[in-house]
Amino acid sequence: MNFKPRSSSPEPEINLIPFIDVLLVVLIFLMLTTTWSRLTEIQLNLPVADATPPSQRPRQIVLTITSQGQYAVNKSPVGGSSVGALVAVLTPLADKDAMLVISADASATHQNVINAMEAARRSGLSKITFAAQSAPSPGS
Repeated sequence: MNFKPRSSSPEPEINLIPFIDVLLVVLIFLMLTTTWSRLTEIQLNLPVADATPPSQRPRQIVLTITSQGQYAVNKSPVGGSSVGALVAVLTPLADKDAMLVISADASATHQNVINAMEAARRSGLSKITFAAQSAPSPGS
């Protein structure tokens, strides 16, 4: 009978140092071969349209809003400052081709402009634009 103690085989051990060395070499290779260019802007060549201006401009209804909240339609004062009063004035003027131009004072409240837009919607005016003045040139 053989009573010698069995010698256990040595367990395999993973050596991490060569693995880390290989990863560092791969990392350096990737860093050197990567292009680091940044796209700063896109060059566009826009198409050119040779369109003639429309021969007939749509009929404009000018709605003026003062800084005190008073309304005027085509330079005629509106009797009240409510949405209903605006609807009563705008409805007879509204047709499918009419464009409403809202010309509000810079100090007019946001609510007054919203009331004008609501009155336009109720009157059936779907084409709405806002008037603005151009900024003065620096030389003048």
